[in-house]
Amino acid sequence: MASKDLDIEARGERLVLLPERAVYWPKRHTLLVADAHFGKASLRADGTPSSRGTLNESLARLDAILARHPVKQIIFLGDFLHEEKGREPATFEKLQSWRERHPDLELMLVRGSRDTHTGDPPKSLRVQVVDECYPFDPFALCHEPAEAVRRFAIAGYLHPVFALRGRANERLRLPCFWFSENFAVLPAFGSFSGGYLIERRPGDRVFLIADNEILAVEPLK
Repeated sequence: MASKDLDIEARGERLVLLPERAVYWPKRHTLLVADAHFGKASLRADGTPSSRGTLNESLARLDAILARHPVKQIIFLGDFLHEEKGREPATFEKLQSWRERHPDLELMLVRGSRDTHTGDPPKSLRVQVVDECYPFDPFALCHEPAEAVRRFAIAGYLHPVFALRGRANERLRLPCFWFSENFAVLPAFGSFSGGYLIERRPGDRVFLIADNEILAVEPLK
């Protein structure tokens, strides 16, 4: 099934929300990815941890985006690796193999809370590393939205989800993009990353990720 992207406007810029849980900025040919958490372990059939499945899936989603949009740069908004013990050789081998297939792609990491513990990516991945908040006019690229000053922040950290209520009062929690007056929070790109149930305010815009499409939630009045 083909992915259905959604174009929106923020601070006069066209942004494309992607079902792969990232944002493409056409003017800059830049992909914004929050909370990749590369190396986060899933479980093998015998219950032992393995990062192989989740990493393969994450890299496949990146490749799907690159096949659909003319991306020249990827900026990771913090939490590139999941944890220090995620720095296993198998994780770096897969990341290195992916990097070698995209040698001309510029990569940048805006350091987040977890990155201070896991360390910067290996130099062989050729990732430029900067501290938050990184000015990228008209935005500030951050890991935590609270860190932004003056500019409209695009951030991660919260892993936002939104709850849809059914007729029987059941709730379905879906990852979402959350655009408020002064900041936007992207969903976690990494799989199995949990979620923060957001509380909307009037004027907030929320966009749900439902399978392969983006759905706008009717705003509060």
